[in-house]
Amino acid sequence: MYATYLWVKSFHLLFVVAWMATVFYLPRILVNLAETAGQPEVQARLLLMGRRLYRFGHHMFGLAALLGVVLWLGYRVVDGFPTMVGSPAGWLHAKLALVALMLAHYIVAGRWLKGVDQGRALPASRTLRLFNELPVLALLVVIWLVLAKPF
Repeated sequence: MYATYLWVKSFHLLFVVAWMATVFYLPRILVNLAETAGQPEVQARLLLMGRRLYRFGHHMFGLAALLGVVLWLGYRVVDGFPTMVGSPAGWLHAKLALVALMLAHYIVAGRWLKGVDQGRALPASRTLRLFNELPVLALLVVIWLVLAKPF
């Protein structure tokens, strides 16, 4: 049963890494869109890349979340399935809150991308560059919480 747990955890981490790549790269596409005003061919290519990346990210997040739930609650369904959550689990609540914030960040980036498709203006490229850095800090805290389990 422990081997199954390790496979589930490995795939969870794989999908988390893939989703985080989209979280990091989608705002960068938005920066490039903001800085290529007046270049319709470049903007069309960036919009296509952004739409595909956003869709890919949705799939990766869904798979990561599903496997995360299995890791969290699998022991209740499968006899002998280990759990990564002990008591106290305050760290898990903090981690999930940060993941929810990163998901909101990702959704905002997707809405901005869709807005460009509909002719709406993006925020300034400097604002988008700052927006691009926020998930890096959140991920650092998530990693620390998972490793240290401080509370």
